[in-house]
Amino acid sequence: MKTRKFTFSAMGLAATLACAAPAASADHASILMYHRFGENTVPSTNIRLEQFDAHIAELTSGKYHVLPLPEIVAMLKAGQALPDRAVAITADDAYVSALTEGWPRLKKAGLPFTLFVATEPVTSKLRGYLTWDQIRQLKKEGVTIGAHSHRHPSLPGLSPEKAREDLETSMRLFEQELGEKPALFAYPFGEWDAMSLKLVKDMGYSVAFGQHSGIAHSKHDMFWLPRFPMNESFGSVERVRQALNALPLPVSDVEPADVLVKLGQTPNPPTLRFTVAPGIERLNQMVCYTGQGKPIQPRTVSGAERRYELKPPEAFAPPRDRISCTLPSAEQGRFRWFGIQFTVMK
Repeated sequence: MKTRKFTFSAMGLAATLACAAPAASADHASILMYHRFGENTVPSTNIRLEQFDAHIAELTSGKYHVLPLPEIVAMLKAGQALPDRAVAITADDAYVSALTEGWPRLKKAGLPFTLFVATEPVTSKLRGYLTWDQIRQLKKEGVTIGAHSHRHPSLPGLSPEKAREDLETSMRLFEQELGEKPALFAYPFGEWDAMSLKLVKDMGYSVAFGQHSGIAHSKHDMFWLPRFPMNESFGSVERVRQALNALPLPVSDVEPADVLVKLGQTPNPPTLRFTVAPGIERLNQMVCYTGQGKPIQPRTVSGAERRYELKPPEAFAPPRDRISCTLPSAEQGRFRWFGIQFTVMK
């Protein structure tokens, strides 16, 4: 049985984890997304500490390979084999509890961590957010720092000029404060459209992440990779276990190409179409839901093998909605998962 070791050095202290999971090869990974840790007055973006402790206990149970996010990204892009049940841990926005509560627990367990920083609240020293000195300390201790825009706007709601200005400001502050450009980007609110996706590519980011559930895999578009959001309502250890054991539902030729729904201008609800990759079985057991829990009946497209069409039963409401599809895999207890988020604007 192979093991993987990760060592973090901070002020002479090294924390090491040996992950004893079998190293079967795979082309996918689960990515967990948090915001706040132990800030119980904001349950929609918070994970309670007892919940997070249970997550760490599961992650260190020997079943999983918790890897640095840049390593997972590099292997997915290169088509290199990852260990089965590979996992990355991320948090958005740079709340101070990531430093005071989240990172100490992860560091003690030896688990690598990525923090996506929105630069405006940090630079303005907004209460409840990290300072640049604290972010530099986290980076020194081995935390990967990614970008999360400047003012944390809904990028699809901005003009191309304003969106570029925001991302350029963020990039300039990263270079000024941390001495390098970030390679990883997370969309504010998980919202993107064709314009903002192209802008993120043009800015030189290697990959970008949303906030829709699903499995990152080597055939996925690298500029809207999924992550499993964790909060008080969706943070049970059972849900974490389901996410960590999930498998990809690989699809291609996704329509519409632009996930922006403009009320009164584009169809609402949008009709989602995709083609499931060859070799995926049990397609007759695929179930799909909106982000509001409304079931959608997947229908095959006439004359197109393995191509499906999904029309939600109700119009999407601003600011966003999602569609998620799952089906049981041949492996006991593991589900295949595909998700996509739509940005809905007036």
